[in-house]
Amino acid sequence: MTFSLLAIGTAFVVYSRHAGDAEQILLQGGQLVVELETAGRTQRAAFNRDSVRIEPRNEDGSLIEVSGQGRMVQVGRHVRPELRPLLAREIRFALRTC
Repeated sequence: MTFSLLAIGTAFVVYSRHAGDAEQILLQGGQLVVELETAGRTQRAAFNRDSVRIEPRNEDGSLIEVSGQGRMVQVGRHVRPELRPLLAREIRFALRTC
């Protein structure tokens, strides 16, 4: 019985740490800013919008790589795999038009 309660408690703690996970992609002036929050830790990367690359271009549903100036982050964890190519196209469109 004690082991069961411990296992349930551990599962709850792990779940609650990731319940607030998020990705935020912003255009701020001349930069594309990506903020990733995972298990309470925030990672922020800013890319020059004129030289940032958005990959992959394929329709395979893999995560989207945002890269430039020697840095790379992956986004799209919270998007269904079949919608990730659409998200990549929308980011590219926003970079060209906004």
